[in-house]
Amino acid sequence: MNQMPVAQFQHVTRRIKDKTIIDDLTFDIAAGEVFGFLGPNGAGKTTTIRMMVGLIKITQGDILIKGHSITKDFSKAIRNVGAIIENPELYRYLTGYQNLEHYARMIPSIPQNRIIEMAEIVGLKDRIHEKVGDYSLGMRQRLGIAQALLHRPALLILDEPTNGLDPAGIHELRNYLKKLAHEEGVTVFVSSHLLSEMQAMCDRIGILQAGKLSNIQAVHELIHQEGPCRVCIQIDPEQAELAKQLIAANNKSLLSSDRSEELIILISKKEIPVINKLLTEAGIQVYSIQIQEQTLEEKFLEITESKK
Repeated sequence: MNQMPVAQFQHVTRRIKDKTIIDDLTFDIAAGEVFGFLGPNGAGKTTTIRMMVGLIKITQGDILIKGHSITKDFSKAIRNVGAIIENPELYRYLTGYQNLEHYARMIPSIPQNRIIEMAEIVGLKDRIHEKVGDYSLGMRQRLGIAQALLHRPALLILDEPTNGLDPAGIHELRNYLKKLAHEEGVTVFVSSHLLSEMQAMCDRIGILQAGKLSNIQAVHELIHQEGPCRVCIQIDPEQAELAKQLIAANNKSLLSSDRSEELIILISKKEIPVINKLLTEAGIQVYSIQIQEQTLEEKFLEITESKK
């Protein structure tokens, strides 16, 4: 039996006067997945997130969190949500422990040992009694996540969580969020402009454009779609012209390249050994053959440009 989706968007629409900001969003987010929410600036991502946490009213439709309506039963719905919108709001003159203790008081059911448990989970156990003003940006982000997870929510919402982090901090946050979803079962809904990180982190991607959901798909399916792929072949540059003639004679699409020793052709994976045999039998020295996978960034630009 399939588990109930953690979040369900049901024809969610947001209008301001005569302008439609969010237009009929309908999709589900599964338990234990990292769901990436992408879109150009002004697409409506932050508006959607603010509706999810009740900061902006939904004009039409509804969002269900663990089956509870944001519009009709807000307190039960939001009880299942932890969120950081852009940067975590923390008291810098207090220690990390005191910050978590302060937020824990808002929900009486949180036991005292949960604070230490969360400090250990996010890797701050040895620094939890230091003032937040002395923390690095990455440490403050981790403390913010600890704060958002104190009450054991089913859904963690993060809007641009990597803002200001260095590469090491981004890498650390990415691995932690994947572990949180896949090992702890917490659903992570994350919006970011760092598409390389979203590709490495997310299980599924939703692309929002002009307030409408233009695509929603598993990351591996989005990138590794069936059909011709770009294949880069490294050869002896002195044999480049002969190689191009052979490829053209076999009706294969030769793409442009800035390097004389590099051939880029558009073929199916099954044709790679055929092309390799063709070149080697003609006496052309083949140094390497590599499939150039399409990145999430390239796919994102392809989708958003085609929808304009």
